[in-house]
Amino acid sequence: MAIDSKTHVVILGAGVIGLTIGHVLTEGDGGSRFKVTVVARDMPEDLSSQGFASPWAGANWSPMQYDERLHGWEKHTFDKLWDMIPTGLVLKCPSRIYFETQDAFGAAWWKDIVRDFRVLPDDGGLPPDVNSVVEFHTVCLNPTLYLPWLKSQLEARGVNFVKRRIGSLDEIGEMAGDAGVVINATGLGARSLIGVEDTKVHPIRGQTITAYAPNATEFITVIPNNEVILIPMPPDPPKGDDATYLIPRPAPQGSVLIGGTFQTHNWDTSVNMHTAREIWQRAVAVVPALAEPETRILSHNVGLRPAREGGPRVEAQIVEVPSKGELVPRLSDREDGQKKNVLVVHAYGFGAAGYQQSWGAAEEAVKILKENLPESK
Repeated sequence: MAIDSKTHVVILGAGVIGLTIGHVLTEGDGGSRFKVTVVARDMPEDLSSQGFASPWAGANWSPMQYDERLHGWEKHTFDKLWDMIPTGLVLKCPSRIYFETQDAFGAAWWKDIVRDFRVLPDDGGLPPDVNSVVEFHTVCLNPTLYLPWLKSQLEARGVNFVKRRIGSLDEIGEMAGDAGVVINATGLGARSLIGVEDTKVHPIRGQTITAYAPNATEFITVIPNNEVILIPMPPDPPKGDDATYLIPRPAPQGSVLIGGTFQTHNWDTSVNMHTAREIWQRAVAVVPALAEPETRILSHNVGLRPAREGGPRVEAQIVEVPSKGELVPRLSDREDGQKKNVLVVHAYGFGAAGYQQSWGAAEEAVKILKENLPESK
């Protein structure tokens, strides 16, 4: 395809999903086939913004409930991140999960994804109410390093970044141009983006603590209230809104993320110090290294995981713009005779699994885009 006939793809959203889609889209012949623009209110350098979820994520790979479609995304992402360990962006992390029942590990469908999976022998030293334990190696990221890296990769490939608040599909459709394509990777924004307005989208509030704890080197999950908890939590957790975990990070050396909460439909982005004390007390009880003199608190954090009832939405839709309605924000006036159909590929609603499904979901989103381009039919 000639340079002047590139398909313009506008990615709305600069979180981990939008950036990863941009990376996949510009690989190989994508650089000569597509002109890519990323448009977002919050950019990877806006790491203190609570307007998007990606800077606040745990950003490790950990098991969730089985789903055939998501399993493929998860395996692809794990393998991709595992191969990135030599870059220093990804940490090879020893991990441990405690189970209440003797045979809980029999349902560990994910043992074919992680590395070095093994069941620990019961030597009589298990914590109270724990009857089995598994160990394995997983991968951990630090979003404050990983997001800027993704952006730098895209900039090196000629991707343009536009910092702008978008209120409607009409606006982003106009930016894409007459033959352009839109990727909707807006996360929670899909609920309020006019033309999408997906009421299935909702937040899951996560409060965490970042600390310097050089001797806390394992990813740990525990069992609150005699109930097996896998962190990050499944889309619809069975009970409660507490989750105890510790995630080491590749850098800065010795930094860990401690959590946390899993509060569905809670939009509060303020730090609750009572909750913080509870998080810390639970964590110290299971990770003694946190009580050592070297440990110090670095920050308290709150992020809103962009969840969706029924799971992530990754699919194509043809949208007519400008849409009907006098109150719809637009960039310019168009006569009715100038209406056009815009291909929109939606990719949002990943909840707590944005990082660990990112590469697999991005591959599927790009595949859907290519299959639905007019030239592909």
